[in-house]
Amino acid sequence: MGKISQGILGGFSGKVGTVIGGSWKGIDYMRSIPVSVAKPRTAAQVQQRTMFTSVLDFLQSMTSFLRVGFKNYAIKMTTFNAAMAYTLKNAVYGEDPKYFIVYSDALTSRGSLTGALNGAAASTVPGQVNISWTDNSGEGTALVGELANVVIYNPTKDQAVTVIGGNTRSGGAQSVTAPAIFAGEEVHVYLAFQTANQPDVSNSAYLGQVVAS
Repeated sequence: MGKISQGILGGFSGKVGTVIGGSWKGIDYMRSIPVSVAKPRTAAQVQQRTMFTSVLDFLQSMTSFLRVGFKNYAIKMTTFNAAMAYTLKNAVYGEDPKYFIVYSDALTSRGSLTGALNGAAASTVPGQVNISWTDNSGEGTALVGELANVVIYNPTKDQAVTVIGGNTRSGGAQSVTAPAIFAGEEVHVYLAFQTANQPDVSNSAYLGQVVAS
């Protein structure tokens, strides 16, 4: 059984459901393990497993993206662990045994830059999701040369398409190619910005749910 030493936002060691925790060079980490055919012994284990599994399915689809999106919050923990902690605290709802993620409350990027203004997403061309926003360069910390970071998540397939360092904030638009297997299915779209060399990012803006063409 795993031991959580600092609450749900801290590290833990050992096994909790389908997740194993540990520490490497002072950095807490979480990783998934193959699901055992054995049933959990207690209701608490079932509850922990279902909560972690729902978040793992979401975040594992965009692991590389999170290395940029949560890099400034990976203090004595991995970027994945930082994203996991945020999502568990802010975007998981329900009660035992049914837990679910409210995607509009989740973040795929977290930082101090000014976020997107009037972001929108649509899919009218097969295999393509089009994203637009209003250029708000000069407002707050927003600068002309900052680059768009995009996540398109398909909960049916548990897969995501990501763009890191896309078009500039001043450009106002980004087209993203979606795989053919996404056609006809609902996807969730997130937009954030980063400085050119990635020292900082903005919080992601949830642009809503669209049906991929």
